[in-house]
Amino acid sequence: MKVAYFPGCTLRTKAKELDFFARRCAELLGIELCEIKDWQCCGGVYVTSNDEIATKLSSVRALIAARDMGMPLVTVCSACHNVIKQTNNAMANDPVFSARANAYIAQDKNPSAPYHGETKVYHYLELLRDVVGFDKLRAAVKNPLSDRSVGAYYGCFLLRPGKVMAFDDVENPKIIENFIRALGAEPVNYQMRNECCGGPREPRARKEKIIRRHIERRRMRCRRACDGMSSL
Repeated sequence: MKVAYFPGCTLRTKAKELDFFARRCAELLGIELCEIKDWQCCGGVYVTSNDEIATKLSSVRALIAARDMGMPLVTVCSACHNVIKQTNNAMANDPVFSARANAYIAQDKNPSAPYHGETKVYHYLELLRDVVGFDKLRAAVKNPLSDRSVGAYYGCFLLRPGKVMAFDDVENPKIIENFIRALGAEPVNYQMRNECCGGPREPRARKEKIIRRHIERRRMRCRRACDGMSSL
């Protein structure tokens, strides 16, 4: 199976290893990630204002590219996935936004046909769950993570807004826990695993410090949950 692939900026800079292993694991599972040509930054955060068009055009172009390739679009970065999925929803369900975005796209050097949300968008985890299947993934594991406890952190981007992302239950998601089980480890259920890290809401100068504090809180809660499991 072939899918269109949007790597995004982070997977080309700070997270190159994630990009490498996503491609390699997909290949082993019979899926080819076909990188979209000339993709641009998704913008990082979806701007909810309906009259903000320019920052979403790169996502529209990626969606058009996938449509013209005749493939679903797959992302690994949760921020990219959130922006592209919400943009796709707006193109499908907001006629005013769609008309204005298509008017911009029509001015491209080689414009494509107008876009109205035809592309199916998957996060990599959804691809594993809904297309590959966690049973097939489990069977492909060569070195299972036996005797290990792993805590998942969802954050905001994968889950919210719930009706648009349709990723999992917003309050009690299970997809990453099921992924962890497929790899042979035991998932840890702890508080705040699906809460915001605080990053997008803060000024840049304070962001790193606040995110570190949020991460440390989650690490401590996860550690206490692991200790509780060990004592059972």
